[in-house]
Amino acid sequence: MEIVTSALKIVHYPHPALRHKTRPLTGIDKKITTLAAAMLDLMYEHKGLGLAAPQVGVPFAMFVCNVAGDPAVKDAEFVFLNPVIVERKGSMEGEEGCLSFPGLYRKVRRARSIVGQAYNLQGELVTMEASELASRLWQHETDHLDGILFIDKLGPVGQLASKGELAAFEQEYRKAQRKGELPSDEEIHKQLAQLELLA
Repeated sequence: MEIVTSALKIVHYPHPALRHKTRPLTGIDKKITTLAAAMLDLMYEHKGLGLAAPQVGVPFAMFVCNVAGDPAVKDAEFVFLNPVIVERKGSMEGEEGCLSFPGLYRKVRRARSIVGQAYNLQGELVTMEASELASRLWQHETDHLDGILFIDKLGPVGQLASKGELAAFEQEYRKAQRKGELPSDEEIHKQLAQLELLA
């Protein structure tokens, strides 16, 4: 089964891949490097700072990011495989958005700084210290790998304020399924199970 095609797209809520817990990667090969490059292209195209594999319908524990949001700033560009947060400190509240929820922005409370560990595309284990925006990015993207979305972190007011927009995302998604533009949820679950075998 081919993962990366010209049709690689960002999936929108409530696509089942967004709630699917990812599988850790057991190796790095051409499919992973190709997927990472395609994810970075998509992230830049959609003006994002980070993109996790479930957001393109792939159940692998990996995300790409560039805290500068600028493809020219290569120092800020990273691909993280099997990332984990090993330490969290402090607390901050700030506005968050997500490429799988276009146009929806809400305040979310996160740890102010984190220490994260992950493998890079060379197979080296790297340790990252991140604070403020970079810390928020790490927490948001690693949540995606556990099927946790930023809307799950909203307080009662944020949840209430988002109800209408979330209902609109759901309507749009079901409409696309009825028109045959998207497979059924059952079919998507089958595809995710098949892709897991490639991790």
